[in-house]
Amino acid sequence: MEPIINVDPLSERPIDCWRKYAKQGRINEPAKCMRLDTPVHENKVRIVCISDTHEKLEEILPSVPDGDILIHSGDFTNYGDVGEVIKFNAEIGKLPHKHKIVVAGNHELGFEDGEEMTDRQMAALNMLGLDKAYQLLSNCIYLCDKQIELYGIKIYGAPWHPMPGYSFYRARGHKILQKWNLIPANTDVLITHTPPLGHGDFNAWAKCDGVLAGCAELLNTVEKRVKPRYHVFGHIHQKHGVTTNGVTTFINAALTDHKLRPEYDPIIFDYPLPPGKTKQDFL
Repeated sequence: MEPIINVDPLSERPIDCWRKYAKQGRINEPAKCMRLDTPVHENKVRIVCISDTHEKLEEILPSVPDGDILIHSGDFTNYGDVGEVIKFNAEIGKLPHKHKIVVAGNHELGFEDGEEMTDRQMAALNMLGLDKAYQLLSNCIYLCDKQIELYGIKIYGAPWHPMPGYSFYRARGHKILQKWNLIPANTDVLITHTPPLGHGDFNAWAKCDGVLAGCAELLNTVEKRVKPRYHVFGHIHQKHGVTTNGVTTFINAALTDHKLRPEYDPIIFDYPLPPGKTKQDFL
């Protein structure tokens, strides 16, 4: 039986919450990044992680290494405008990866189902005969509270975050936990836009709740119930990098700095195929 995740009484005070977790022995250790020129192996799935490209993907394209799966964990536009989405779809279509997975971020305004859109967005979508801008993403797989399986790897994507005033916002505590409760326990690679508390989430910007922007309910879901091998996210630009708790590898794949300038490299990892299997077996 799966453990039930309860709301932490300190979840709305992330600094105090993480201090408590650190005293309890919760682990956050630096982890090494693979070299981008590491050869791709037939018995391992090469996964390339990027995030927070903010309309700069065209500039970043030359630095994105080849692989089997590309993950973009949100904020590929600045405002979610139809023109920005069309541009991003064309640019991501230039990348050679067989599978490209995208989740939305807080800057994909208007992407959330039921969310009110601007008159400009509605007019542009009506001209195209569409309801939402994410329907324009024809060159990638768009995940929103959904799991897919590639090469036998179960990958789940969710866009939710606890920062008010943006698309996909849910308040810390019960409301955002309801979204994390949808993540299947058999997930191998989890993609979110927001970081979990204590991993790649240091931010001094006031709208990100002070110096820790991560979500306690997401961390507890990851560590106590789902336990994925990898958790890929972005959102906090200056904390690009990799950490681990000894079970899950946490990847903040944000590529732009706080002024939205391309600054960091993609992060890659290899996921082993089942014994005796090759990529050809999954064609």
